[in-house]
Amino acid sequence: MENTAIFQTILGRVVISEQDGDVTELFFAKDEQYSGDNRTTPLLKEAEKQLLEYLSGIRKTFNLKLAAKGSEFQKLVWNTLQEIPYGETRSYKQVAKMIGRPEASRAVGMANSKNPILILTPCHRIIGSDGKLVGYAGGLEIKKNLLELEKNHVSC
Repeated sequence: MENTAIFQTILGRVVISEQDGDVTELFFAKDEQYSGDNRTTPLLKEAEKQLLEYLSGIRKTFNLKLAAKGSEFQKLVWNTLQEIPYGETRSYKQVAKMIGRPEASRAVGMANSKNPILILTPCHRIIGSDGKLVGYAGGLEIKKNLLELEKNHVSC
């Protein structure tokens, strides 16, 4: 059974889901229409705690089991995103090289856009090859805020 919790953060309402001890989703509830079941579990409480610590600059890494649903290629990209250090960014092309597929920048971009576990899988750390912020499921303003948060706390 999948359980879902909805809670407020400095970035807005966040929805986190878990199933069988793994976090399966984290996304922003952009409108009041989202009213999924709100069944808090110990894992969801821990995920909330860790996310709030991250958003306050205290936590740099997460200690949660993730189980994103996607293709093998998507999972490869999402796992590779975990290797990008806090406070740093990479381009789609750099991630494509990291996975051994240097010509797969567009495919990496598509996988990045489908990331079901925002923030915990740091797709916000991916930028355009020109250094500009591009695409983020939570919106570019939230992406900018996340990158600034990390930049401001990278040496703490």
